[in-house]
Amino acid sequence: MDRVDKTLFEGEHYLGRPADRTDKIISRRVALVKAIPGFCNKEMELLEIGCGNGATLLLMSSEMKSCVGVDVFDHTAEFRKEKEQQGIDNCEIVIRNIEEEELTQQFDRLICFEVIEHFNQDSTVKRFQRWLKPGALCAISVPNKWWVFETHGAKLPLLPWNRVPFFSWLPRSIHERFANARIYTKSRIKKLLEENGFEVLEMKYITAPMDVLKEGALKRLLVRTIFNTETTSIPFLSTSIFIVARLKS
Repeated sequence: MDRVDKTLFEGEHYLGRPADRTDKIISRRVALVKAIPGFCNKEMELLEIGCGNGATLLLMSSEMKSCVGVDVFDHTAEFRKEKEQQGIDNCEIVIRNIEEEELTQQFDRLICFEVIEHFNQDSTVKRFQRWLKPGALCAISVPNKWWVFETHGAKLPLLPWNRVPFFSWLPRSIHERFANARIYTKSRIKKLLEENGFEVLEMKYITAPMDVLKEGALKRLLVRTIFNTETTSIPFLSTSIFIVARLKS
């Protein structure tokens, strides 16, 4: 992760700014996590891989015994300020490169949103096993190949705009030559998780949150009429795939 360009790491907000806690994508993911039967439990300890500024952790804090976020980039000043303002005392962030460094604790629950695609090797997911207790539940999201726009952008010759429509639909060999991060179909992420010790329980398409659109009449119309549900059955309306998985005992 330390070899990934910092400007490419923050999911949809690929210009280097972590998603704000007020962004729809954050609240949408949290709602999906809270809806997983048995996931939230005040006796359970939660780990977030790629926590950014801790916006998701803080929203999950009231549901868990404790929450620990891990990230290679340091947003702790922003996190601590927000944590103090909200009076939250069961969350912390650890700055660590999990591709090369270990964690010393095992957790009951894991969340990891728009991070796996940035790992230098898919097999890094196998390391998750060492930080989880047997049977731990996980909620993971990765960028959806069938969204119309390239979520993380790409370095395309002669094109100043890096979110060219339908670029992500090209064959993997072409896409990964130019893209800033990998992208997934349901079958690809399912295979990755199953090969590295996880049982996939459920997969859903997260409806595009439209956070990147400027506030205005167009955005209000789209959110009200087309992008108005947490998940969708139509792949072309989804930026991400949401996966519920369990670590095999």
